[in-house]
Amino acid sequence: MSTSHVLLGLLATGPRHGYELKRAHDERLPRARPLAFGQVYATLARLHRDGLVAPAGQERDGGPDRTAYALTGEGPHALDRWLATVEPPMPYVASTLFAKVVVALLVADVDRARDYLIAQRRAHTARLRELTAVKTAPTASLDDVLAADFAIAHLDADLRWLHTTLDRVADWHREVHS
Repeated sequence: MSTSHVLLGLLATGPRHGYELKRAHDERLPRARPLAFGQVYATLARLHRDGLVAPAGQERDGGPDRTAYALTGEGPHALDRWLATVEPPMPYVASTLFAKVVVALLVADVDRARDYLIAQRRAHTARLRELTAVKTAPTASLDDVLAADFAIAHLDADLRWLHTTLDRVADWHREVHS
């Protein structure tokens, strides 16, 4: 995820200070990893350095001074370029799940790989149920539903892979031990 572009998108609705940006990020991207305040302020500093945002005033609200930021003339153009760029499919398999199964098979521990696959399938199924409950809750926002749909689609793909891999491991075990 491009934190800088997400912050540009949030600032497209009007000036905000770091705390508001963090809160808006966590609300609008409810299943994404929450941003740390330090990450928000470091990203704002880079966006300011690059001429995409500029300070737009300060607030005090009974606490420390808070600098609000707004998009500069170049900010919307950078955001538009990012939004128009198609994300290429991931070129590599980068998954701890995949790596654990391969390593378990590499050390010729078929039982360990099978046990891991079964336990992981249970965990994925439980998470699928949780996300379905979030998605169908009467209080679910559009952001909640979109995030749940995205996660469910990925969990579903993982579950199909887990099922296929369990079958392949069983077939391989039978071939080796027949």
